[in-house]
Amino acid sequence: MDMDYDWLIIGSGFGGSISALRLTEKGYKVGVVEAGRRFADEDFAESTWQLGRFFWAPLIGLRGILRLKPFKDIFIACGSGVGGGSIVYANTLYRAKPAFFENAQWQDLADWRSELDGHYATAERMLGVNQVPFESPGDRLLQDYAEAIGAESTFTRTPVAVYFGEPGETVPDPYFDGAGPDRTGCTRCGACMIGCRVGAKNTLNKNYLWFAEQAGTQVLPNLKVRDIEPLGNGDGSGGYRVHASSPGLLGGGKRTLTARHVIVSAGALGTNELLARCKHRGSLPKISDRLGRLVRTNSESILAVMMPDDSMDLWNTVAISSSIHTDDDTHIEVVTYGEKGDAMSFLLTVLTGDGTRWTRAFVFLRNVLRHPVNFIKSLWPFGWSRRTIILLVMQSLDNALRFRARPRWFSRGVRLSTAQDSDMPNPTYIDAGNKAAEWLASKYGAIPQSCILEATANIPATAHILGGATIGRDAATGVVDSEHRVFGYRNLYICDGSVMPANPGVNPSLTIAAMTERAMSKIPAAAGKRPD
Repeated sequence: MDMDYDWLIIGSGFGGSISALRLTEKGYKVGVVEAGRRFADEDFAESTWQLGRFFWAPLIGLRGILRLKPFKDIFIACGSGVGGGSIVYANTLYRAKPAFFENAQWQDLADWRSELDGHYATAERMLGVNQVPFESPGDRLLQDYAEAIGAESTFTRTPVAVYFGEPGETVPDPYFDGAGPDRTGCTRCGACMIGCRVGAKNTLNKNYLWFAEQAGTQVLPNLKVRDIEPLGNGDGSGGYRVHASSPGLLGGGKRTLTARHVIVSAGALGTNELLARCKHRGSLPKISDRLGRLVRTNSESILAVMMPDDSMDLWNTVAISSSIHTDDDTHIEVVTYGEKGDAMSFLLTVLTGDGTRWTRAFVFLRNVLRHPVNFIKSLWPFGWSRRTIILLVMQSLDNALRFRARPRWFSRGVRLSTAQDSDMPNPTYIDAGNKAAEWLASKYGAIPQSCILEATANIPATAHILGGATIGRDAATGVVDSEHRVFGYRNLYICDGSVMPANPGVNPSLTIAAMTERAMSKIPAAAGKRPD
C-alpha cells in the first residue's frame, strides 16, 4: 500500500531531529510528529510567570516548554515543543564518564567508547559546542567550595551549545558557511532554560532540525501519538499505522498516518508512556517485558543557595557555567534561571537532611521550627531568581527505578507508576549536595534549600530521566538491540534517552546525540540515492 512516509519519527528532540536529518539526507520521505507547539525565538516566555508559554500542562491549557511530572519515587522535569529538550535544557554538552561505556548492561555488545567517539565529534560540530569563555559570579562560588574540599583541580567551565560572538549582534550563520539561520551573540541574560529569546542558544531548530526541514522533512506539531499499529501480519514488515490527536483534554484533531518505518523519540518519559500503552493495550504486545526496567535518574539531586540580596549578579551568565567533581562519581554544576525565573522558587524549601519516606517530613518540620525566618523568606518568590544559585548534583553510580504500567479506569490508556529497583535503589538523598549547599550558605550568610518534594516526601528530582527501553543483547535483557531496533518487531526503532543503559554522570544530551548518530549510520540510503 502507499504510505504517507518512509520514516515517521515520534518526537523532535535530540533523537528525533538527528534521525530526521540523517534519513532525509539518505533520500527518504520523513515526517516528524511533535506533541508540543513550534516556538520562534520571540515566542518564548519572558519570565516563568507567563505560565502558558513556559509550563506544559495541556489538560489545563498550558502549552509551554517545561513539563513537570511527579511520581511516588521521582519528580521529573522534561521538555516539550518542536526541538524537544533542546529548547528548555541548559545547553550543557559533556561526554559521558568512562563507567557509562563499561556498564554490564551493554559492555559486551560493542566497544562503545571507541565506536561513539567519532559520533560525539560529529554531534559537537553540529551543535556548536564550545567552552564558556568568561568567568561568572557563580563560578567563583564553586571555585571557593572546590578549594575548601581539595577539589580545585576538577573545576572546569562547561562545554555549551551557545553562540557567544558579540553580545546582541546578529550575524549570518557562523557555523555552516552561511547555510544555517542567522545568529545573535549571547547577552548573558541567564534565561537559557526559560527559552532563549536572543537567538544565541544552539537548539536543534538552529542545526539538525533546521537542515532536516530544508531538505524536505515535514514537521507536524501539536499532535500527540496515541497508538502505533503494525500493518499486515503484525510484525511490522508491512509498515505501521500511527494514530495521533491534539494533546489537550478532549484530544480533538485526530490524524492517522502510515509509514514503512517508525522511530520512537518521545524522550525517556514519553517513550515509556507510549510503548507501555501499546504493549498493554494490545497493539504492540511483543515488546520485551523489560520495558520500564532500568529507569535511570542520572542519580541526581537539585538544591539551591539563596543569597541575602542580589548584589552578586548570579544570574549574569549562561544557565550552567561551571562544574566540579567532589569525588570520582559525583559531579556538581552551578545553575541559574536568569533574572526572571522566580516561579521556580515554589519547587524549593529549607534544606533538609537524610531520612526515610516516613521520617523526612519530620526532619523538614524540625528545620522549619529551628529556622522559621529562613522558611518564611523562602516562601516569598519575587527576586528569588536574581539572588539564587542552583546546585545540580549528578552521579555515575549504578542505581535505578522501574516504571509500572496500570490501566486507566475511564480510557484506553495506561498510567505509569514507579518503584525502586530492589537490588540497586535510586538515592533519595546525596550528602555531597547538602554539604555543598550548607558550606556556601554558611560562608555567604545565605539560605540553603532542598527541592520541596525531596524535603517533605523523600522524592528526589531529576532533569534527566533515562532508560526504561534500554539496549540489551536480546528481549530477555533489553528492549532494543545495539542498533536501536525494537526486539519482536521489524522497522521499529527507539532513539532517545530511554535506550541509555546507565547513568552517564553528566548532562546526557550529547550522548543521546552520539548514540543516535551511530544508529542512523547503520541504515542504508534509499534505493538509488547517494547520501549527501
